[in-house]
Amino acid sequence: MTKADLVEAVHTKIGFSKKESSDIVELLFDTMKSTLESGEKIKISGFGNFEVRDKHSRIGRNPQTGDAIEISARRVLTFKPSQILKNSLNPAASEQS
Repeated sequence: MTKADLVEAVHTKIGFSKKESSDIVELLFDTMKSTLESGEKIKISGFGNFEVRDKHSRIGRNPQTGDAIEISARRVLTFKPSQILKNSLNPAASEQS
């Protein structure tokens, strides 16, 4: 699914104009982006959690040569789905528990 597909879904299901639907989708993504950039978590009930984590620099190996190389420190985005989302993706597994 693309951003254009999301805009179309908002337009179809809610009835806003395409321009209004596009503005809503853009606003949502901009808000999520700025929230994550500031280091805050995003928790969407029934869907999951988005979180930015800091990874320290470490020594890795070049798989072709075996030489040690330093992997620089960086920030990574993680997503942990909620149990509700997991159950909706695997309905047979939720019935067994």
